[in-house]
Amino acid sequence: MQLKVTVDNWENLQDDAGAIRREVFVIEQKIPEELEWDEMDAVCLHAVAYDEAGQILGTGRLLPDGHIGRMAVKLAGRGQGVGGAILEALMAQARQRGDAEVVLNAQTQAEMFYQRYGFSRYGEAFQEAGIPHISMRHVFA
Repeated sequence: MQLKVTVDNWENLQDDAGAIRREVFVIEQKIPEELEWDEMDAVCLHAVAYDEAGQILGTGRLLPDGHIGRMAVKLAGRGQGVGGAILEALMAQARQRGDAEVVLNAQTQAEMFYQRYGFSRYGEAFQEAGIPHISMRHVFA
């Protein structure tokens, strides 16, 4: 599958990023709508992955403090490198702006995915929006 990952601000990507987040988090995972949207979107870099036909497959965001969040891939794009492409694009942006590390709160079922990209777990598991999560970090060499 040919992927194109676009990284830009919320103003330019909110329709596409928002559609994926609504589909994956609000509809599929049943996260309450009011927990999904926050004021941080406006200050984050967002990444959106598209297939060769221009269909939106996934999204993620990079906060000013080096947190990666709101990683979501629609069902049709899972297991095809979409999440990895988004993660690598966001990590490249963090490295480029001089961040020493990136951190994220991963759903526990996604821990092995993030480990493949050099993330390691720290701290205890916790609940976020009723879903078990762990904190993970990747330190740039």
